[in-house]
Amino acid sequence: MSDSTKWSDVNLLEAFENGTFPRDQWNQRAHVAVAYLFLCAHPFDDALDRLRSGIQSYNAANGIADSPTTGYNETTTVALVRIIDAVRRAYAEVFPAASAMEFCDLHPELMSKHILRLFYSPERRMDPRAKTSFLEPDLAPLPEYQAPDRLR
Repeated sequence: MSDSTKWSDVNLLEAFENGTFPRDQWNQRAHVAVAYLFLCAHPFDDALDRLRSGIQSYNAANGIADSPTTGYNETTTVALVRIIDAVRRAYAEVFPAASAMEFCDLHPELMSKHILRLFYSPERRMDPRAKTSFLEPDLAPLPEYQAPDRLR
């Protein structure tokens, strides 16, 4: 497969989980797609746990160094999963997605790795604690989807 837009859901998850997803394609879109698939298949906390352990395993299998500025970051992962879940749930009826890649196509706002700049200052994102513990944002709260009250 030539780039991360061509992967089927099954092949994407399999390659991610066994650490064979091409490193040069492990970009924002691939992160969003994998998170979306886990969120569709599992309750939020389980999806987050699977993504967390999957990223850490993937990084280890692919020699991605864990340093203050690279590797796994708990705050980044939790914040992105919360944003992806809110968007997924809010737009499920309006923009239903048949696949993770379609979800990514329908939501280009999630494709920027800079999306967290709307919620976090540079100081907060670079706080050493953010690598290992989730830090709430300091610029704006993360979105939370509240299902509309359909009885009104």
